[in-house]
Amino acid sequence: MKHDRSQRVERLWLQLKLFLDDARIKNFTSCFKEKDFLAFFFKQLQKNTTNRYPEFPYISPCGREFNYIRCDDMPIVYTELLTKRIDGASRDFLLYCNGPEKAMSVCFEPERLCMLPRSGRLYYPTRESLGGVGLVKSALAIQLSKHFEYRESRDPDASPTHFNWNGRCYLLTNELVRLTNDDV
Repeated sequence: MKHDRSQRVERLWLQLKLFLDDARIKNFTSCFKEKDFLAFFFKQLQKNTTNRYPEFPYISPCGREFNYIRCDDMPIVYTELLTKRIDGASRDFLLYCNGPEKAMSVCFEPERLCMLPRSGRLYYPTRESLGGVGLVKSALAIQLSKHFEYRESRDPDASPTHFNWNGRCYLLTNELVRLTNDDV
């Protein structure tokens, strides 16, 4: 595919590395890593409504340039769970897309986690303008999985129903099931 100077094509991989789409070698050395760039890039991220390059469902405008993006699953990937002290109380936050902590974190509400049984992937809400669903990075999902309970079903393919976090048991809303495609 040929692109003019005002367009770049990126690809997001499940391990949340951002690459130029036509990069032949995709590893840590060839991905974008600069935190301020990532913060700007993901802040601008939106659905592609340009009618150009429909195989790239997202864009990140940068001045006159459009960065066309496709990803393996969801464009927002939560990568780390942080605890911050705010007004003397501890609060948990999810950091997304390996960006800077202040610019790219959301308050963690454990009851909003959603694990899909067919794919085994764990999701968490994100901006409605991006479809409302973000993916939890595999390594973080594995860490969180020990806190799930399956109370209402003995079916091994069932979704978890509860999440134990900081001495409290949360009933999972599973509100994201309707927004995802569990055929992955």
